[in-house]
Amino acid sequence: MEHTLQLPEKQERHRLFGSVESVKGTKPTDKKSMKDIQNTPADYLFDIDHVGIANVSHPIRIKSAAKPFSQTTIGTFSLMTRLERGRKGINMSRLTEQLHRYHENNWTVGLDALKSFAKELAANMEQQSASVSVSFPWYFERRSPELKLPGLMHADVHMKVSYEENGGCLETVGITCKAATLCPCSKEISEYSAHNQRGIIKITAQINDKAHLPEDFKTELLAAAETNASAKLYPVLKRPDEKKVTEQAYENPRFVEDVIRLTAADLYEMDWISAFEIECRNEESIHLHDAIARLSYSKI
Repeated sequence: MEHTLQLPEKQERHRLFGSVESVKGTKPTDKKSMKDIQNTPADYLFDIDHVGIANVSHPIRIKSAAKPFSQTTIGTFSLMTRLERGRKGINMSRLTEQLHRYHENNWTVGLDALKSFAKELAANMEQQSASVSVSFPWYFERRSPELKLPGLMHADVHMKVSYEENGGCLETVGITCKAATLCPCSKEISEYSAHNQRGIIKITAQINDKAHLPEDFKTELLAAAETNASAKLYPVLKRPDEKKVTEQAYENPRFVEDVIRLTAADLYEMDWISAFEIECRNEESIHLHDAIARLSYSKI
């Protein structure tokens, strides 16, 4: 048997759940007549180094030296500027306005584009410095080691440009990826087999502005991390591929300490990097905890 409800009109339903009518206000509604609190001059005690917005999700285009060579992904932005002591607040809406304007102009996110963005941001905000940072998943094709079956992998990439009117730009880039690691101690003490784990490797590198940048820093940082673990990870593996990866890991046992030291050696040899920090965290397979190691080095 069908039941029919006699519902009141939508407006009446809203009143039932607490909605009230708008009241006639006394404050101005047009922008020119509204008081601008953030631009009210006074002595506000301190300069502020960084103020702005964070965790801004936005579609972006990127280029890659590995297939797919051009891709659209999701960038998570932080847009910051300085604020002088004599100003109460920043014009925060200008930050997202500029981001949308660049998006409408079909920008491709890279270091050169971020440098232009940061310089323009400082001018728009009427400040001497500004910074823009973005992180995003980067996808690349990888074929299985024996049967060469293709699939898409991804790593998380981050980029930051800090602009100073009298000091130019400071650029940092980085990557977070995953690889297989096999325990050297377990291999040594066990009659057979050895336990392994998934290692999460994070690299942050400061760019040497006097050196020539590689075609794609993403592929170089990825190689530095993955080739110094026990084995790479793959999106597609058949039995011959699995045998290959398993044996490769067994032949290349690595502690977290080993991974970051070997990765550091590769980064040290890259002339476009002036300083770096590396972290490796292993999600242990036979321990409840994770193992972690971190190393930083400056060539300056």
